[in-house]
Amino acid sequence: MIKGIFAPIPTPFRNDQIDYGRLEENLSRWAETRLSGLVVLGSNGEFVYLTQKEKVKLVAAVREMFPSDRPVIAGTGCETTRETVELTKKCAEVGADAALILTPHYFGGSMTAAVLKRFFISVAEASPIPIMLYNMPKNTGINMASSLVVELSEHPNIAGIKDSSGNIVQISEICKDTPDDFAVFAGSGSFLLPSLVMGASGGTLAVANIMANTCVEIFESYANGQLARARELQRRVLGPNAAVTSRFSIPGLKAALDMIGYYGGPPRPPLEPLPEEDQGALREILTTAGLLPG
Repeated sequence: MIKGIFAPIPTPFRNDQIDYGRLEENLSRWAETRLSGLVVLGSNGEFVYLTQKEKVKLVAAVREMFPSDRPVIAGTGCETTRETVELTKKCAEVGADAALILTPHYFGGSMTAAVLKRFFISVAEASPIPIMLYNMPKNTGINMASSLVVELSEHPNIAGIKDSSGNIVQISEICKDTPDDFAVFAGSGSFLLPSLVMGASGGTLAVANIMANTCVEIFESYANGQLARARELQRRVLGPNAAVTSRFSIPGLKAALDMIGYYGGPPRPPLEPLPEEDQGALREILTTAGLLPG
């Protein structure tokens, strides 16, 4: 089973090109944390702004630069089944250990449960590596019902789901009704502990980019029966998590990385860097969380 805490890493840009030198610097620091692995080409990686050639090259670079004993999951979801299969195979060839597949969503009104089931099964049948479902209704406008996830969990090459809905009832239903070896990942640090309590096996968390060991400690504290400690740490990540997700989004995550000594850099246009008037608020949040000196 895929389990533990994964960071969905940002893609570092300089002059609108991927900066592989800065990527290697970041990866060397993440490798020193207790993260279980990384996700490349997730939402935080600005995957929708990358060409397929850039995506494959980025996955290859991360796999080469990051310790081989820790899995690298590649986000390979595209709008068509054909392109998703093609990208998944290419990422597998360059070393991805699993693929994270977002729901197609441009023709959202046509994405019924039956259509999505055919899509994911077709990809799973063709993929040389295990796939994980990716439910991200905030960005896609499509929510995968727990009943659909339960059906898909029966496929031997569908290994789990990253659920970013924040719907703890839905996550609980998925944990309850899927096989024990089906990995259910919280898609945000804001509901990591509630998800673990209900049976999740880990999380893919934006905040893990800046608070990796704290997120791991939540996971380990809960696993060791130290619920009070896990609860204390869960509360500690709430402010930074909101800052690098719902409040300031990707520009905020990249600015936070710059502030704590990693390389965040600018997002790729049309996204813009975090406005200067928001940087003070972000710095204050990071200082309160102990990520910056007071």
